[in-house]
Amino acid sequence: MPDSRTVRHSVIAGQWYPGEPRQLRAMMDSFLSAVPAVFLEGTLVGLIVPHAGYAYSGQVAAYAYAQLQGRRFARVVVVSPVHRLYFGHLATTDKAYYETPLGLVEVDRQLVETLAAKTRIARVAEDMEHSLEIQLPFLQHVIGDFRLTPIMMGDQDKDSATRLGLALAEVIGEEPALLVASTDLSHFHPYGTAVHLDQEVVRQIVAMDAGGLARTLETDRGEACGAGPVMAVMIAALKLGANKAVLLKYMNSGDVTGDQSSVVGYAAAALLRT
Repeated sequence: MPDSRTVRHSVIAGQWYPGEPRQLRAMMDSFLSAVPAVFLEGTLVGLIVPHAGYAYSGQVAAYAYAQLQGRRFARVVVVSPVHRLYFGHLATTDKAYYETPLGLVEVDRQLVETLAAKTRIARVAEDMEHSLEIQLPFLQHVIGDFRLTPIMMGDQDKDSATRLGLALAEVIGEEPALLVASTDLSHFHPYGTAVHLDQEVVRQIVAMDAGGLARTLETDRGEACGAGPVMAVMIAALKLGANKAVLLKYMNSGDVTGDQSSVVGYAAAALLRT
């Protein structure tokens, strides 16, 4: 067992998702079993996944993670926004492992070091970032063991995303890795307004147009709290040969709770090389 000081302990288990392993697996299995079997032609390069609590966005996330069934990735890069503390341009944990109720996920420190040689990354001893951690139980459940490269974006502008995306593509190279962008969409609008805003963001994702997404956000035609991670992952995926994006599912919290007065949008998408 690793020294506890080398572990980034869970900060949301029991709140954002079940803290008991059997309950957690049962919840994820329930979500995954509700996803229709859809064959995506091509090599899976990346996923775009929401990051609210599983009770709200877990079903949408399952549409993304269902695409991993039967696939194996030894390396996974999760790019998330920063919600609470600003760490600068980019940040990553200084720990060797992430902990969830399903066990430990090893941080790919070699890939982190290689990436840090290309672009400045702050090392943080503590973080409360839910949007990165919340992706891990699904990844553990569906693909099993993997090495994690965790990246939290403080600056989410197009230039920052481009630098990170190009650096990721360079360090990943020929060895397969899964890219995961963690984002929710519009926040706290009435249902109809949210759908309209989210459709604009989804349109740019499906077009794999990072520049178009940046312009959509700059002109307030759409919202995404993880826009930087989405742009970075799209740019990296394009450099790695992805040429197609597929929307897997769109919902918002109003579809889950029935309260359509003020909702949060969620989308799942896959980036493919065909």
